[in-house]
Amino acid sequence: MVTKIQFKHVFFILIGTAIMSFGLVYFNMENNLADGGFTGITLILYFIFNIDPAYSNLILNVPLFFIGWKVLGRNAFIYTLIGTVAISVFLWLFQRYKFFAMPLDDDMTLAALFAGVFIGVGLGIVFRFGGTTGGVDIIAKLGFKYYGWSIGRTMFVFDAVVITSSLVYLNYREAMYTLLAVFVAAKVIDFMQQGAYSGKAAMIVSDNAPKIASTILQEMDRGATILKGRGTFTGADREVLYCVVSRNEMVRLKNIIVKVDPHAFVTLADVNDVMGEGFTLDENKNPLGV
Repeated sequence: MVTKIQFKHVFFILIGTAIMSFGLVYFNMENNLADGGFTGITLILYFIFNIDPAYSNLILNVPLFFIGWKVLGRNAFIYTLIGTVAISVFLWLFQRYKFFAMPLDDDMTLAALFAGVFIGVGLGIVFRFGGTTGGVDIIAKLGFKYYGWSIGRTMFVFDAVVITSSLVYLNYREAMYTLLAVFVAAKVIDFMQQGAYSGKAAMIVSDNAPKIASTILQEMDRGATILKGRGTFTGADREVLYCVVSRNEMVRLKNIIVKVDPHAFVTLADVNDVMGEGFTLDENKNPLGV
């Protein structure tokens, strides 16, 4: 079933591409830093042949749109088209209208950090709302569909080739700062993709699991699920309690467990994204917002 194009997604894709373009113009281009993917190719063309990235980005992506629109699907294709065109528009605007000035020639570490953060935040927002900026994303999906290539590996290899090719205009100092910027951007993208609602998951093995569950519900207003388990050492059936809470509720959860059953066996794990009542839905099952 085809879902409708959501205005909220389009809005945030535009916000993300604006942030990314800002970083590319004011930190990568101003400080002679490269990048991976098709963005890196546009920077190579800019620094060597003085071709405006706003134009080369569109020229490079147009053939891929004709090839990849069936692979992406209707909605993903439209979001990708919007993201790619928006990147070019914002690159064009930021180059011609100087909204910001921060000379960082004498502090390349800061320039690389700013470049990585802006590109990472921008792309993270675009990805989070279902968009892409075209380029290597389409190539990776085509490779996976027709040849079974790993999407992550394809993107890594492509980025490595582009960054290596950028050495034609980078000196060793700029190359190292480029790697720093790419590393920071990747970490920021990962952080953005982890979700707005993270928490801690607890697995509690106890003879008093129902009482622990009822206490959690009464004192923390959190639900829990009782699972059936069997001990491998004793062979006895045991009840296992599964509960997800926010990070700032961990101390309260531990105190409840110790109070009800100080001999309970407990494991805790990080949860990068949580969906459902108490996190993304209220008690009436209505969305709390992204």
